[in-house]
Amino acid sequence: MNGGGAMIEMRIAEIETVGANVKRFRFTRPNGGQLPRFSAGSHVVVTMQDGDHRRRNPYSLMGSLLDDRGYEISVLRAPSSRGGSHFLHDRVSVGDPITVSYPVNLFPIDMRGRKHVLAAGGIGITPFIPMAEQLAAMGREFELHYAMRDEARGVYAAMLRERYGDRIRLYRSVAQERISIDRILESQPLGTHFYVCGPEQMTDPFLDDARALGWPEQNLHVERFTAPPSGERFRARLAKSGIEVEVGEHESLLDAIERAGVQAPFLCRGGVCGACEARVLGCTGKLSHNDHYLGQEDRESGGKIMICVSRLKGPELVLDL
Repeated sequence: MNGGGAMIEMRIAEIETVGANVKRFRFTRPNGGQLPRFSAGSHVVVTMQDGDHRRRNPYSLMGSLLDDRGYEISVLRAPSSRGGSHFLHDRVSVGDPITVSYPVNLFPIDMRGRKHVLAAGGIGITPFIPMAEQLAAMGREFELHYAMRDEARGVYAAMLRERYGDRIRLYRSVAQERISIDRILESQPLGTHFYVCGPEQMTDPFLDDARALGWPEQNLHVERFTAPPSGERFRARLAKSGIEVEVGEHESLLDAIERAGVQAPFLCRGGVCGACEARVLGCTGKLSHNDHYLGQEDRESGGKIMICVSRLKGPELVLDL
């Protein structure tokens, strides 16, 4: 199943430092062969074997849509990382093998849009690079607002300005420049679609501003990848498989299930898509929902959990897996 099992064995063809704590990685087939095409807004899940521990992290594809010989991602070395960004920054070299999922798109351009307003924060710029390429090639109207701490952290800003001119607006927090998203959105023509990708302290207020202005939900698009939070150890019993697993403090429920040899479905591993939803048969403790998929009613019922980012505060969880 694409994204939840089908993987491509690749090699690291290029590693480039592109900004403060940001590296660009290019993956190709070992034989240089053709890769499945991807659409703007797509991501891949990269599998990293870190000793005995296997990590799987999602990253937005940022390469050209015309390039069928390589996939490119950019990775910020995050101080709060559980190890994925540190592994890619410190432990890999050009020529190393790497396993990458087939591309999945949970953040596509809505072609019904009369105009497209894009808002990026920091490393959240990556999905907008192919989006801008596609919109420009199709002659569609768009503008991109890019917030960064300073020029050193505004990766790809110069490239984007060179390609698309004044359609790219830059905001540097060190210069007290701030995106006033309410002012930007209040003057847009009817039928405009709004896309945002960045840290939650940016995406949630931007979406709230859009809703306050009366923007319909179908015109709002957000890219989120929630890192699985740490927590106390707990035991997960898989009723169908007859397996019991211990979920570590810095391990997701999905990681622990895979470590036990059970292949659970997934697409984003970030609490957004709903592919990894599991039915809860029982639990001793309280479910800690960290996803952006389940509604309040489902959360309160205690009957479902997104195993990629959510966990249990308590000793035991029983799942229908």
